[in-house]
Amino acid sequence: MKRDYYEVLGINKTASAEEIKSAYRKLALKYHPDKNPGNKEAEEKFKEINEAYEVLSDSQKKQQYDTFGHDSVGGGQNRYTYTSGDFSNMGDIFGDIFGDIFSGTNRSRNRASQQRGEDLRYDINISFLEAMKGSEISINIPKKEICYMCHGTGSKDGTPTRCPQCNGIGQIKYSQGFFSFSQECPKCKGKGTIVNNPCYECKGEGIVKKKKTIKVKIPAGVDEGTSLKVSGSGNAGINGAPAGDLYVVIHLKPSVSFRRNGNDLYTDISISFSQAAMGMEYEVPVIEGYVKLKIPAGIQPGAILRVREQGFPLLGRKTKGDLYVKINISVPKTMNGTQKRALFEYAKAMGEIPKDTKYQNDNFFKKIFN
Repeated sequence: MKRDYYEVLGINKTASAEEIKSAYRKLALKYHPDKNPGNKEAEEKFKEINEAYEVLSDSQKKQQYDTFGHDSVGGGQNRYTYTSGDFSNMGDIFGDIFGDIFSGTNRSRNRASQQRGEDLRYDINISFLEAMKGSEISINIPKKEICYMCHGTGSKDGTPTRCPQCNGIGQIKYSQGFFSFSQECPKCKGKGTIVNNPCYECKGEGIVKKKKTIKVKIPAGVDEGTSLKVSGSGNAGINGAPAGDLYVVIHLKPSVSFRRNGNDLYTDISISFSQAAMGMEYEVPVIEGYVKLKIPAGIQPGAILRVREQGFPLLGRKTKGDLYVKINISVPKTMNGTQKRALFEYAKAMGEIPKDTKYQNDNFFKKIFN
């Protein structure tokens, strides 16, 4: 036998419309299937309280029910299910219920929609030295800022009026069957307010475009493509929403002397044949100045020597990469007679020329040395 609708909602027949709504809301929250997954008993109670509220919340149906009982509203048949049904007259109450179910809190319905400010990107070129040591630079970027004249209200007198279409909420609520949903108010564009006397500086937008100088700290060790985030330095938000962020993207200027791979540096030096043969101490250029590098005797062309911790530092650490030095052997393009004779004697000593050969009596060598 179907229970009395007043009994279902736990109220008496003299209950006001607000009391009926309050009782229904409390029970709907308690027995909603999303809060009781797999609980058939809760699902049946949810159907029952929805049916009761659908009748008692409608003054005409309530009057018929009070006079004729269940026969006046469908012969006592339960017409409602969780997935379908006609709840079009319960959009407001379901909007509140779904808000509570999925957020766990009673969210304010009188708050205009907010929009976080857009993020901005700024690309800069820095030298190897700036990337290695770190630096602080100032950049001028065009961005949207809160209007200093109206403090973001958009109104010349600082007092925008409440939007009459959405009543200051910034959203228009619609109901369709079981579901209730909201969309941005077309009149106020989600702001919740209408500007009748617009600020002449921002033309009623509450936001102005201007260039702003921002200091950016570049940490030691940044590499090509590194993105540095400057929180809150993007475009201003709408209706008090937070500003976006600024992303500074690093690009390294090409270096004539060095190549970079990760935190390591690579460079080339050229030494003479005699220096390569006998070995020497060579002052190798680094990002800042020079370091001494011992070149062992007999080093071969293309050999690579490592100089520890003369590369880039690892971001956020004291550890540094290394410098790798490739050895090239330079061949003189011209030599004088003395140099040629000395090289000739060296070639003889190395067995490259027969020892009994004398350049004084050989026409070929006379041409070379003269």
